Amino acid sequence: MTQTTTDRTDRPDRIEATDRTRRTDRVAASSRGFRLAARDRRAVRRRIRRIDALSAQLGQLHLVRGVLEDAGDVVGRGWVQGAWFSVDVGGRTRVLTGAGIGLVADHPVTGACLVGAVVQAGGGPRAVRSQPVQRALDLLWHTLKEVRDQPVRWCPGPPARTLHVLDLTHWNDAPDRTREDVLELLRASVTAVGAQQDRCRAEQATLAPSLGERR
Repeated sequence: MTQTTTDRTDRPDRIEATDRTRRTDRVAASSRGFRLAARDRRAVRRRIRRIDALSAQLGQLHLVRGVLEDAGDVVGRGWVQGAWFSVDVGGRTRVLTGAGIGLVADHPVTGACLVGAVVQAGGGPRAVRSQPVQRALDLLWHTLKEVRDQPVRWCPGPPARTLHVLDLTHWNDAPDRTREDVLELLRASVTAVGAQQDRCRAEQATLAPSLGERR
């Protein structure tokens, strides 16, 4: 009978080479896993930042809604054309354009145009550049000029925003305009705020479950 012999001298080398290959595979797999984990963590951080931004936007929209609703109350008490405000000065009504607008701070406001009502609702002329007032004006213009179910173009820039305010004042001062028209635009803008809030909440809802899946 012929006996087959095996050269055992090269087995340690083969075993060592196999071990090195396995260790290399494990390191490569671990590295891929680390890269995937890092990518996942970055994705989670992006989602968290987006959720935070949406929460901040919802807070701003809440303020904007309050300004628009209060502006409706101002117009409901009195509406003017060709001026920003009307005030009570010693029992007499005085309409205010650019000159004398400071009287708003010391005298009861009895009426306002569309833009003036928003400014008054937001805190008066001193608050004209505040974010709630500026965004309320953005939303009014959007509701007047744009498709209502489209996202609002916030912060269009000073030149564009100035033109938007001119559009709103010209619309307010049109000869055939009525107070009910102005009130209807304010109500429609409040509805538009609700649509923007719903859009933010819907996006939050799509982002939040994906965060839970990563835990």
